[in-house]
Amino acid sequence: MTTTDMPRPLDVDAGQAVSKKRPPSAARGGLRRAVPATALLWILACLYGLPVLWFILSSLKPASDLFSYPLTLVPHDVTLSGYLTAWRSANFSQYFINTTIVCVITTILTVGVSCCTGYALAKYDNKWLKVFFVCILATTMLPGEVMLAPEFLVVRDLGLYNSFAGIILPAVLTATGCFMFRQFFLTVPDELVEAARIDGARELSIFLRIMVPVSRPIMLTLAILSFQWRWNDYIWPLLMLNDPNKFTVQIGIQSIVGAQNINWSVLLGASVISMIPLIVVFLVFQRYVMNADINAGLKD
Repeated sequence: MTTTDMPRPLDVDAGQAVSKKRPPSAARGGLRRAVPATALLWILACLYGLPVLWFILSSLKPASDLFSYPLTLVPHDVTLSGYLTAWRSANFSQYFINTTIVCVITTILTVGVSCCTGYALAKYDNKWLKVFFVCILATTMLPGEVMLAPEFLVVRDLGLYNSFAGIILPAVLTATGCFMFRQFFLTVPDELVEAARIDGARELSIFLRIMVPVSRPIMLTLAILSFQWRWNDYIWPLLMLNDPNKFTVQIGIQSIVGAQNINWSVLLGASVISMIPLIVVFLVFQRYVMNADINAGLKD
C-alpha cells in the first residue's frame, strides 16, 4: 500500500460521523411505534376527561336545564347562580380556613414522620424493624371503616374530641408514605452514607444533609397525595366534629343537601369550588416532582 492509498484522518473522522448517524428507516420505525401509543394515551385522556368536563359545564347550567331532554354538554344559558348560592348558603370561607389548617399541618407531619420511618426501615439492618414494617403494611389490608371505632375511642379518651388535633393526629402515620420512602431510600447507594460516616458525620447530619435533599421528589409527591386525602376526607371529620364553626369543606358540602330535595345546581357549584385548591396545589408542585439524580457526588 502506497502513501496515496492510506486514508487521511479527515476521511476517517467523516466516515465515523456518517456511520454514527441514525438511519432513516430506524427513525421511521420509532415513529410508527410511537403513534399508536400516543393515540391510546389521548383516547384514555378523553375518556377520563369527558366526565370531568361534563361535571364542570353542568355546574354552569340553570337547575331547570340539568335534566332537560335531550341532554346537552354545553349549557345554553351560562349562569353562576349555583356558585353564588353555594357560597352564600354555607359558611364556605370558614370551611376553607378549617380545612386548610388541617391539611397543611397533617401534610407536614405526615411527610416528616414518613421520611424518618422510611429511612430507618431502609438503612438499618434489624429484624425487629422488618417485623415493624410488616405490621405497617398489614394495616393496608384492613378497610378504613374497621379502624374507625377503635380510633374514635382512643381519641375520645385522650380528650381530643371536637378538635382539630383529633382529626390530625390519627392521619399522621400512613403506611403508603412509609412504604414510598422506604422503597426510595433502598435505591440510594450505601456509598453515600458510608462516605459521610468516614468523614465523621453523625447519623442525624447524614439524614438531614444527604437523605432529605435527595428525597425531595418523594416528599413533594407524598405532600400532594396527603393534602388531597385530607381535603377530601369526610367520614372521620364527620365523626369527630359537632361544632359548625369547625366543619371542613366536605361536611359543608353535605350540609347543602336537603332531606327531601337536592338543589343540584348549588351542589355542583359547591363541588367545583372545593376542587379549586387541589388543582392549584397540583399545578404549583407537579413541576417539582421529577426523578432525582441519587448518584450525584459518587465517583467510579
